[in-house]
Amino acid sequence: MEAKDFFTIKATNGLYRASIFICVESVIMPTFLIISRHSPENCPINNEKMKALTLELPDKLVGLEKKHGIKRIGAWTVIPEHLLVWVYEAPTSEALQNFSMEPEIVKWMAWNTSEIKLAMSLEDSMILLK
Repeated sequence: MEAKDFFTIKATNGLYRASIFICVESVIMPTFLIISRHSPENCPINNEKMKALTLELPDKLVGLEKKHGIKRIGAWTVIPEHLLVWVYEAPTSEALQNFSMEPEIVKWMAWNTSEIKLAMSLEDSMILLK
């Protein structure tokens, strides 16, 4: 198999889905990064409304993640840069996109600028290279 056989991009309803197929002994769910930024004015440290929204979010995430079949690997913040990086495993980009369209998530994401990126571990990328 050539590298081109492992990667496909498919348009569905105006959305693009990228799929990476890796031949390994176990099934690997695609990994996605959600990279979010907010302004200093909207920082939960400085803004009471945003602080309240941020403190409500963790209790809502678990049920919504389960509903959409996605798994949070972790979330990290870089406070001085007003940056947050979420790492998820999801069966498809649509599952993650549907999760991000839930009202509770939209309310939080409204004051953030976010990007969703398909990613893979260094180990998985090494498999592709072999």
